[in-house]
Amino acid sequence: METMNHGEADGLPAIEWSQVTTQLVELLTHDDPHSPNRPTFWLTTLNADGSPHVTSVGALWHAGSCWFQTGERTRKARNIARDPRCAISAATRGFDVTVSGEARRATDPMIVAEIAALWATSGWPAQPDDSGTGITAPFNAPALGPSPWFVYEVTPRTATAVGTAEQTPGSMRWRF
Repeated sequence: METMNHGEADGLPAIEWSQVTTQLVELLTHDDPHSPNRPTFWLTTLNADGSPHVTSVGALWHAGSCWFQTGERTRKARNIARDPRCAISAATRGFDVTVSGEARRATDPMIVAEIAALWATSGWPAQPDDSGTGITAPFNAPALGPSPWFVYEVTPRTATAVGTAEQTPGSMRWRF
């Protein structure tokens, strides 16, 4: 992994990637999934004309990747089918984080079940559909269309984190 400390010239310490991923994992254990203060992940995909499309998504950090879900007919799903390059951003308790990579739809029923179980643990009662390759739940964002919804993995190619608290100063970039 290649690292760049953007805060070095200002005397700021390097941020360890493990600090960032620990806080990303902790977003799963927020107090109330219905709270307006719940964590929000933002997905940026590329429209056909190259312009960015930014939208909030149900997402989580697990096993070194960011995972999100969406309906098959959504703009983000169509954008990813055409060009899988994307970025996901989130604010943790100590960092503003952006992970860039390529989104790949998860089709392995064991992986889909594992990710659905993580969402269920965090308060959204997702479960695999009958095919095992999609998920369903009693509710989701209305714009996603009817279930099944599909799970996508974004394995980081690059990531940035900017410290947002006194105990987490700094600005880093990682290339994986």
